[in-house]
Amino acid sequence: MTDAPTIRAFTADEWRVYRDLRLRALADSPDAFGSTLAAEEGRPDAEWSRRLASGADARWKLPLVAEVRGEPIGLAWGRIETSAPDVAALYQMWVAPSHRGLGAGHMLLEAVIAWARAQNASYLDLGVACGESPARRLYERAGFKPMGAPQPTRPGSGLFGQLMRLALRSSTEQ
Repeated sequence: MTDAPTIRAFTADEWRVYRDLRLRALADSPDAFGSTLAAEEGRPDAEWSRRLASGADARWKLPLVAEVRGEPIGLAWGRIETSAPDVAALYQMWVAPSHRGLGAGHMLLEAVIAWARAQNASYLDLGVACGESPARRLYERAGFKPMGAPQPTRPGSGLFGQLMRLALRSSTEQ
């Protein structure tokens, strides 16, 4: 077997795996997300199940898991709001520290980009913590550009995040 990561969509019945990865992400990188570990830990199992089941409509949502030898090591979530089908968004991107540097983050990002293009979105938006970080470098290498001024990551937070956007079509197609 190889240690190369693989990427696939979560199935609706894998809510426990999704929950555990999401909580690991929040514990490891609390400044990288709009939610907090405390808020997410308080969610009942039924809500986790509903959240992942809502991702079953691949036209509007794409919950992804990265694995190495069947072990979940990362996640990302693509979403398109029905009220704004031209703009896709990337949320919850995270790779376990023990598996960083293997290309899983790049693979997750590429999978969401490909999905957004297949849904005919013109843009893919994401938020990233301000400052120099591997995540920001990954997004910049993929062609994402900062949009607007940095904003607080969460209400009442002194942490700031930057909205970034990737144009998915050439200017002649838009």
